[in-house]
Amino acid sequence: MVPGEENQLVPKEDVFWRCRQNIFDEMKKKFLQIENAAEEPRVLCIIQDTTNSKTVNERITLNLPASTPLRKLFEDVANKVGYINGTFDLVWGNGINTADMAPLDHTSDKSLLDANFEPGKKNFLHLTDKDGEQPQILLEDSSAGDDSVHDRFIGPLPREGSVGSTSDYVSQNYSYSSILNKSETGYVGLVNQAMTCYLNSLLQTLFMTPEFRNALYKWEFEESEEDPVTSIPYQLQRLFVLLQTSKKRAIETTDVTRSFGWDSSEAWQQHDVQELCRVMFDALEQKWKQTEQADLINELYQGKLKDYVRCLECGYEGWRIDTYLDIPLVIRPYGSSQAFASVEEALHAFIQPEILDGPNQYFCERCKKKCDARKGLRFLHFPYLLTLQLKRFDFDYTTMHRIKLNDRMTFPEELDMSTFIDVEDEKSPQTESCTDSGAENEGSCHSDQMSNDFSNDDGVDEGICLESNSGTEKISKPGLEKITQEDIKKTHGGSSGSRGYYSSAFASSTNAYMLIYRLKDPARNAKFLEVDEYPEHIKNLVQRERELEEQEKRQREIERNTCKIKLFCLHPVKQVMMENKLEVHKDKTLKEAVEMAYKMMDLEEVIPMDCCRLVKYDEFHDYLERSYEGEEDTPMGLLLGGVKSTYMFDLLLETRKPDQVFQSYKPGEVMVKVHVVDLKAESVAAPVTVRAYLNQTVTEFKQLISKAIHLPAETMRIVLERCHNDLRLLTVPSKTLKAEGFFRSNKVFVESSETLDYQMAFTDSHLWKLLDRHANTIRLFVLLPEQSPGSYSKRTACQKAGGDSGGNVDDDCDRVKGPVGSLKSVEAILEESTEKLKSLSLQQQQDGDNGDSSKSTETSDFENIESPLNERDSSASVDNRELEQHIQTSDPENFQSEERSDSDVNNDRSTSSVDSDILSSSHSSDTLCNADNAQIPLANGLDSHSITSSRRTKANEGKKETWDTAEEDSGTDSEYDESGKSRGEIQYMYFKAEPYAADEGSGEGHKWLMVHVDKRITLAAFKQHLEPFVGALSSHFKVFRVYASNQEFESVRLNETLSSFSDDNKITIRLGRALKKGEYRVKVYQLLVNEQEPCKFLLDAVFAKGMTVRQSKEELIPQLREQCGLELSTDRFRLRKKTWKNPGTVFLDYHIYEEDINISSNWEVFLEVLDGVEKMKSMSQLAVLSRRWRPSEMKLDPFQEVVLESSSVDELREKLCEISGIPLEDIEFAKGRGTFPCDISVLDIHQDLDWNPKVSTLNVWPLYICDDGAVIFYRDKTEELMELTDEQRNELMKKESSRLQKTGHRVTYSPRKEKALKIYLDGAPNKDLTQD
Repeated sequence: MVPGEENQLVPKEDVFWRCRQNIFDEMKKKFLQIENAAEEPRVLCIIQDTTNSKTVNERITLNLPASTPLRKLFEDVANKVGYINGTFDLVWGNGINTADMAPLDHTSDKSLLDANFEPGKKNFLHLTDKDGEQPQILLEDSSAGDDSVHDRFIGPLPREGSVGSTSDYVSQNYSYSSILNKSETGYVGLVNQAMTCYLNSLLQTLFMTPEFRNALYKWEFEESEEDPVTSIPYQLQRLFVLLQTSKKRAIETTDVTRSFGWDSSEAWQQHDVQELCRVMFDALEQKWKQTEQADLINELYQGKLKDYVRCLECGYEGWRIDTYLDIPLVIRPYGSSQAFASVEEALHAFIQPEILDGPNQYFCERCKKKCDARKGLRFLHFPYLLTLQLKRFDFDYTTMHRIKLNDRMTFPEELDMSTFIDVEDEKSPQTESCTDSGAENEGSCHSDQMSNDFSNDDGVDEGICLESNSGTEKISKPGLEKITQEDIKKTHGGSSGSRGYYSSAFASSTNAYMLIYRLKDPARNAKFLEVDEYPEHIKNLVQRERELEEQEKRQREIERNTCKIKLFCLHPVKQVMMENKLEVHKDKTLKEAVEMAYKMMDLEEVIPMDCCRLVKYDEFHDYLERSYEGEEDTPMGLLLGGVKSTYMFDLLLETRKPDQVFQSYKPGEVMVKVHVVDLKAESVAAPVTVRAYLNQTVTEFKQLISKAIHLPAETMRIVLERCHNDLRLLTVPSKTLKAEGFFRSNKVFVESSETLDYQMAFTDSHLWKLLDRHANTIRLFVLLPEQSPGSYSKRTACQKAGGDSGGNVDDDCDRVKGPVGSLKSVEAILEESTEKLKSLSLQQQQDGDNGDSSKSTETSDFENIESPLNERDSSASVDNRELEQHIQTSDPENFQSEERSDSDVNNDRSTSSVDSDILSSSHSSDTLCNADNAQIPLANGLDSHSITSSRRTKANEGKKETWDTAEEDSGTDSEYDESGKSRGEIQYMYFKAEPYAADEGSGEGHKWLMVHVDKRITLAAFKQHLEPFVGALSSHFKVFRVYASNQEFESVRLNETLSSFSDDNKITIRLGRALKKGEYRVKVYQLLVNEQEPCKFLLDAVFAKGMTVRQSKEELIPQLREQCGLELSTDRFRLRKKTWKNPGTVFLDYHIYEEDINISSNWEVFLEVLDGVEKMKSMSQLAVLSRRWRPSEMKLDPFQEVVLESSSVDELREKLCEISGIPLEDIEFAKGRGTFPCDISVLDIHQDLDWNPKVSTLNVWPLYICDDGAVIFYRDKTEELMELTDEQRNELMKKESSRLQKTGHRVTYSPRKEKALKIYLDGAPNKDLTQD
C-alpha cells in the first residue's frame, strides 16, 4: 500500500495498543462501579416467612444497595425461599408501620430508599400469603410442568428432609444406583457393619484366593442335616457367590456374622484379623469333618519348623517338629529404637539363634552337665499359602497401654524363601522336600496382601488384591478404581517426621498387618471357576440368589413409589384423636386410599365407609386445609405432590353421621373456633367451628357467625385470642380478617347480650374479666395429708398465735375452730361452700333484675370466694370481706415473682388456653355453616374442642416437665408483709376446690382435691385458701410440687405466682412448719475425712438471718440427738462451708449469717466433729488437710488437720515436720487434685503430682490455696520407692482400681476391656453369667 492512502491498513503495533487501551478503559470503568457501589449506602432487609408455622422462626437476610428497585427485592426473596414471584406479599414488620398493612408493590421500579427503607438500620419485613392463598412452590422444572399442577399444589416450601417433586411424582435427585448397580470393574465390595473392617479384609482375601474359593464351591450343603442360618461354610459360600455374581455394588456380611453366633453388639467390637483367621479356620475344620474338605486348611496353610537346642561343647542337638499356620514377625525388637527395614530382615531375625549361657545354660544329656548352647528355629516346610503376621501391636510398659507401631517395613511382591530353609538336616524328609521346592529361581512365592484397616467413610471396605503382572483394583469412596504402586507403597508404613520409641502418634490406618504369599508352581496354581464351571448345587444357589435379588429390587421399587404420610382420625364414638402412618402407592386413587385408611383405623364396625373421607390437615395448627371433592379417581401421587421423604401437611380421615353431609373446604379458607360467652352464667361454651376468608370484613364475619350460633349480629362482640392472654376486640366493621391478624386456625370469643357492659372500656368490662379468668385458670390436683390435723393443727395454730402476738391465743384458735375444732370433712366444707355460692348467685340475680348492672358486674359469683375461707368467724373485718369480694387489678408486680426461671416462661406458653369444661360442664355440638346456603346439619368432621382436649391429655401424659429451679435457688419470702397483714389477703384471685376420686395407682385412700385456680395467685394466697382443707394454718404446712418422675420439690417462694404450673399438675401437702421471713432451710452433712464416703447427710435445719453460728449450733444439738443419735456439745463440733463434696471455710462461733456468711435457700453446710479443742480462732488462720505418702510401703496415712497462722510455705513445712517427725530439709509436699478427698492411685502418686513446688507462699500458682479445706500430700524425699514384681504390680493395680471405683473417683488408667473373639458352632452362645 502507498502511504497516505485512505484505505491504508493499520499496522500491527497500533492494533495491539488500541486493544490494550480498550481493556484498560473497561477495567477502569468496572473499578469505578465497584468504588461507587462501595460508597453507596446499603439497606439491610430481614424477612420473616409467616406463611407456615415451621418457617415462622426462620429469617432471610439481604444486604442490598439503596438504589435497588422493589421488583428486584421480590426476585431476590423468591430465589432465596423457593417461591414463585408474584404469589406472596411483603409487608412491613418494623413495628412503627404496623398500622399500615398495605403490601409492597412487587412490580414497582421504585428504589428501596424511595420506598422508605432506612440505610444502616434493620428493616423488618413479613412474607405473607397473597389474597388469602399460600405462596406457590418453585418446582425444579417449572417451565415444563403443567400450570394446573402449580395451581393444585399450594403449600409451604419443603424444608430440611423434603425432596422436591417432579411431574412423575418422583424426585430426579433420588437414586438407588449407588446401592444396586454393580461397578464397571466387575468387583463387589463388602458393607462395614460398624467396626468389622478386620472381617471384611479377611473375607476379601479368602475370596481372592482361587484354591480356597474353588474348594468352598465344591462343598455341598445338606439342608436336612443343618440349619442354613447357623452353617458357617454355607454362609461363606453364599457370600462368595454374591461377590462373584451379584449386580450390587456392595454386599452385607450380617448373614455370615449371624452364623458365627454373633449379635449386633459384636459388630461394635474391634478384633484382631489374625485371631479371626485362626478361630474361623478352626470352626471350618469342625464343620468339615468327614468331608472332602476336612484337611483343606492344613493342605493350604500349614507349614513345619524345627525347634532345636545344640550343645556348643559336644555338638549334641535336641529338637522337635512343630506345625504352624502363620509366622509372627516382630516390627521392632524389644528395647530397640530401630525397626526392621523389610520382611526379609524380620524373617532372618525370626530364625536367628540365641546363645544360652550363664544362668540360662542348657543341661546337655550327653555331657551330663549344664553347658552353653545355641537355641533356634529352622523352617522345614513352607505351606502352599504362606501367612506372615506383622506384629504392629505392642504393649508399652511405661504407660500400660496397647499401642500400634507404624514403622516402615517393606515387602516384595515375590518373596525368595530359599535362604530360610533348613539344608543341614538331610535326615528329615521335610527338609529334602522343602529344599526341592525352595531351590533357587523356584523358591519365590506370589503375594497377596491384606490389611485389617482398609475402610472408607461410606461403609464399604477396601480389600486390596494383587495379581502378578496384571492390573489391580481397589474399592474407594466413589466406586472401584485402579490401585497403583504408590498405593501399595503407602501400606509399608512409616512417617517422615521424627518419633520417639513408640510411634503411636502416627496413627496410619493403611499399614499392612498380614501378608499372604502363594507358592509359584504352574502345576498347582489354580484359576477361579467360571460360572459355567460351577457345580450343580452352586448353579442352583446362584439362581436362588438372583431371584431374591430381583424380588428385593422390585420391593425397593415399590418403596420408592410409596407415599408415607401421617394419618389422623377423630374416633366418632370415643372422641379420641388416633394417629397412624398411611403408606399408599403413588398410583393408588383417593378412593382406594380412603378404604386403606378406613381399615387401618378399625372403623368397620363403627361407621360405614361412605361416611368417611380424606382431607388435607395441618396437625400443628389443628387446621383443615382443603377437601378433595370430585377427585376420588385422582392418583395420590398427584394429590400429595409426589413421593417425598417428609410432607409439610398431614391427612385426616374425616367422619360424618349418616344424616349429615360433608362440607367443602377450600384452600383459601381459614378455620375459626367460636366460643360463646354467657355473662350471666359466667360460662364459656365449647367451640363451634366455622370457616371464613381472610378478605372478609368483620361485619361479614359477624353475619357468618350469627347463622352458625343463632345470635344477633347487631349486638355481637367478637374477641380474637391471637396468642395466650392476648385478647383483641374487633371494633372496626370494615376491617378485613387478615388485617385483624387472623391466621390458618383461630380462636374467638363471642358475646351478644343486652347489658350495658359493651359501653365500658374493654379492659374494664365484665367480658374481659371473664375471658381473663378463663385464660389464666389452671386445674391442679392436691393430695392432702394422710393424718388428720386434729389437735396438732389446733396446737400449732395456738402456738403461732401466742408466739407472734404475745396474747389473744383464744381469738386465733377460734379462727380455725371450724375446720379444726369440729373436724369437718372436706365434703362437708364443700357442701357449705356450695350453699354459700348459691345464695350469692341468687343475690346477684336479684341485683341484676333491679338494673344495677355495675353492681352485678362487680359482685359476680366468680369474683366471690368459692373456698371455705368464707366460713371464717363472723368477727372478721368488713374491709377484709370487701377485699375477698372484689378482684383488684393492682400493680403487675403483685402477679409476677421477682425472679423467673426459663422453665416459668416455657410453662406460661404451654398453658396458653384452658379447656372450656373447667368453666362449663355442657358441650354444645359443633355446627358448620355455609354463608351462601341455608343451614344444613353437617358432619362433625373436626370437633376442635375434642381434638384439643384429647391432644392435650395425650401430651400431658408424655410431657417432660422442667424443674422449677427458682424455687430452690432463691430465698423465701414471708407470708406476712411488714405491717403484719397476711399477703394472701391483699388481693384475691379465682379459686375453686372440689373433692376428686383418684385413679388407680394415684393414691387410693388419700384425700384429693381438684382445684381450679388463677395461676397468677401467689403461693402465700394459695396456701391460705387451702387452710380449711388441710386443717392447719398456712405457716404449719408445706407445699411440694410433684414432677413427671414422681420427684417432689418444696415450693418455698411465697411471693412467687403459680405461673410455672400447668394443667393437671400434682401437689402434695405435708404438715410441718413453713419458713418465715428471713429464714432459710439448710441441709446439714457430716464431714468424715477418713471414711470411704466422706459426706453423710444428717438432717434439714432452719437458719435465720442475723443468727450467729453459735446460736445455730445450739439449735442443732437437740435435733442431732433426736434424729441422728449424736450427743454433742457446742465446743465439740464446728460448721464449715460445703461446695459439692469439698470442705471449705470454717465458720467461727461469732460469725453472723447474712452479714459474715452468705446464705441462700436449700443451702448446704458441713458439720465436723472435733477430736479436741477448736484450734480455729480467727479468719487469718488457714486449716488444711494433710496426708502422708509412704513410698517404701506403697500406702497413704489418714488425714490430719494442720492449722496455719499464715500462708507461708515454711510454716507448712514446720507443721508437717512436727506431726510426722520427718527432718525439715527432707519434707516434700504437693497439692491434691480434684474433688475431696483427692484420691489417687498409689501407683501414680509418686510421679504424677507436682512435688515440692518452688514457691514461698501458698496463695500463688501453682498451689492457689486461699481457703480452708485444701488437701496436701507430703513425703520423705529420702524414702525409696518399693520395687514391685509384675505380679505384685498387677495385684496392686486391681486393688487400687476397685478402691477408686468404690469412692467414685476417676481411675488413672481404665482401658476398654478387650473381649475375646469367639465363633459359636451351634448358633447363639449360651449366656455365661460368670464370664465377663
